[in-house]
Amino acid sequence: MNIKRIFNLIVVLSGIALLPSFSQVDSLIIPYTVSDTLDEDIKLFESDELLEISLKFDITHYQRKRDDTEYLPAILVYHTSPTDSIVKKLKVRCRGISRLSICSFPPLMLNFQKQDSVEGEFSRVDKIKMVTHCSAGREDYLLKEYLIYKLYNVLTDYSFRVRLLRVNYINTFKESKPVSTFAFVIEPEESLCKRLDAVEVRTMMNITQKHIRQEVMDRMAIFQYMIGNTDWTVPIFHNNVLILSQSYPHGQEQGIAVPYDFDYSGLVNASYAVPADQYKLNSVRERRYIGICRSEETFINDLKEFADKKEDFYRVINEFQYLSPKIKKQMISYLDGFYSGFDKRNSIVSALLSDCIDF
Repeated sequence: MNIKRIFNLIVVLSGIALLPSFSQVDSLIIPYTVSDTLDEDIKLFESDELLEISLKFDITHYQRKRDDTEYLPAILVYHTSPTDSIVKKLKVRCRGISRLSICSFPPLMLNFQKQDSVEGEFSRVDKIKMVTHCSAGREDYLLKEYLIYKLYNVLTDYSFRVRLLRVNYINTFKESKPVSTFAFVIEPEESLCKRLDAVEVRTMMNITQKHIRQEVMDRMAIFQYMIGNTDWTVPIFHNNVLILSQSYPHGQEQGIAVPYDFDYSGLVNASYAVPADQYKLNSVRERRYIGICRSEETFINDLKEFADKKEDFYRVINEFQYLSPKIKKQMISYLDGFYSGFDKRNSIVSALLSDCIDF
């Protein structure tokens, strides 16, 4: 990105800081930074095929210390062809917030050396988040969360791409049989921005949903309602990132919120997930709309997209080969609860109007 474009974006962001925040504070607080984008595409997310890798590091130390600041040396092995493989040195550390304390095997951050050239699937990757199986025997949570990312991909390009992995974990602390389990990696923010011709805003400003482009905000909030997720909020970028399109006319509603981390949703229904206290819900399976209030006509128009994509959503789940028919049936049944509101009385619109929040 050239200096002139960066300067123009900073001017725009400065304009945001002068707008009312529509929240409990009177103004948006600076400082902020705008991140640049990658020069090259990442190949990892160009395919939906399961990618098998081996990851070798001190797993015993990793599980005991759970230190999200300490990087451990690791070796990654993956195949570039049936006869060729890449052996790559890197560093790994714990990441996450709730899962860092809850999971016996917390999520990972993979940190590659920038100066090294990596061939194949991990070409151009610097740092990348890897979602792990949390605890033994509950891979279904991970696979259901992976599918939620794929469902949001159906709705919009303003979404993180993901790649499913089969990981063979090898513990360097002691000689033992490798543990093989599913994981998935999430598209880095830099790659997301390059794909969408956007820049990420890394900021301490207390913005609200009023600063997000309306159709983007409504789509995200209704999707979160559909999957039964209240574990997100815009003002502190909790489980979403804010980006700015470089080709979109800038104004008050210029931000694009891109969500991530769906393990506390009703669609995943993880045993450790509990709803936030302020919503007074009995379980994460109970839906609550926490998006901004719109008119009845606006909600009706917003929901048309979800009605049109229903069969595509169900197809993504039903055609996924790594979950049992029973679990896929449970996921479909939960989505049926959302679509049951698309009735003659359009009761889902009444639910959104009842729950929505004025900012």
